[in-house]
Amino acid sequence: MQLTLPSLIEARIGQLSRPLALHWPGGHAGAPDAPVHLKVTDAHQLRWLASGHIGTLADAYVRGDLDIEGDLREVVEIAAELAGDPVAQGHAGMGTQWLQHLRSRWLHRQQRDAEQVRFHYDLSDDFFALWLDPLRVYSCAYYERADMTLAQAQEAKLEHICRKLQLQPGQLFLDIGAGWGGLLLWAAEHHGVHAMGITLSRHQHAHVNRLIDKKGLRDRVTMRLLDYRDLPQTARFDRIASVGMFEHVGAARLDGYFEQLQRLLKPGGLMLNHGITAGGIDNHQLGAGLGDFIEKHIFPGGELVHVSRVARSLSGSGLELLDAENLRPHYARTLWAWSASLEKELDRARELTSEATVRAYRLYLAGCAVAFERGWISIHQLLASRPSGQLSDTPLRGAQSVYPFNRRHMYAADPARTAVRSGRCPAPL
Repeated sequence: MQLTLPSLIEARIGQLSRPLALHWPGGHAGAPDAPVHLKVTDAHQLRWLASGHIGTLADAYVRGDLDIEGDLREVVEIAAELAGDPVAQGHAGMGTQWLQHLRSRWLHRQQRDAEQVRFHYDLSDDFFALWLDPLRVYSCAYYERADMTLAQAQEAKLEHICRKLQLQPGQLFLDIGAGWGGLLLWAAEHHGVHAMGITLSRHQHAHVNRLIDKKGLRDRVTMRLLDYRDLPQTARFDRIASVGMFEHVGAARLDGYFEQLQRLLKPGGLMLNHGITAGGIDNHQLGAGLGDFIEKHIFPGGELVHVSRVARSLSGSGLELLDAENLRPHYARTLWAWSASLEKELDRARELTSEATVRAYRLYLAGCAVAFERGWISIHQLLASRPSGQLSDTPLRGAQSVYPFNRRHMYAADPARTAVRSGRCPAPL
């Protein structure tokens, strides 16, 4: 006997570990007293629920063709169950991988990259300020203590990066994709470096330059509206950080990205790349329509690759991988903190953007939190050096960089902050 779509829906809902009520024109399924209710305006949406194509349902929610009643955490947990294994579904065969490579090259031309970055980051500074920490650090926090607030954990992340890079007063420091200036200004104020940040976001560029003037750091900090590929051939830096930026580079451009970082880094210098990575080795995106949803509503042009692919590109450029750290559960907690803050400010968020944008970000933040918890996506900090070629210029023979080949400097208890030196530095460019 062939099952009808309503009976398939009833069976699908009955398999869930959490109760769900579903309503559509002319029908309903699930427990009437369920804590989560979904209401679809078009019965055709039922087939996407039956098949677990969650991204299409999320798109319907953004359009207003589906409404959600209930706790958002419960909603995304149910969605995760319906999705099944999006990592396995996102596995790409050889033919698909080749087509994706061509698409990646086309998507990540410089003009397209600028447009795609501005689509996301130039949405509204005030909107992002509603749910980010006071420094507007828009990347994974570091909860080195369980009782930390989001703001404390973001400061801990900034300091963690600075320790890894062993920043010292007077060094030339480059922050690629500097965002709203959190790391750039932290490094200058707490470690005395002469810092340059670059971004493709006009809003972020203007915001950080206002902060530089407000803090009186114009003699030591600059922020430029610039593509990393356009940095002058003569530019050299002691330290480089790229935080939450390389997801926008594109898989097809990854080798060139690390080649550029290698060229910009002085021999013996250190570089840290902090970014989201794919959960599967051969994924070009998450399945179940989740990758398509994020591509359409949040990060056009965003691409994730497995950390093994990142390490291969990094090493192929002539950089030496020194340390890799997985912060995956830290990002889940960060996203839940962002989600909770946005949920408290929904009315204001609608005033600053639109109903559709708020709906997209509600699902994006909570959905990504679940994705990190379940290991569908991950995040890694990769620390690397450009070997100096000198075997005896460091205390540990053959180090070829300032890296001590241990982690004491990263995790020392209550490290003394480096005194900040004022004064002008020679222009790095």
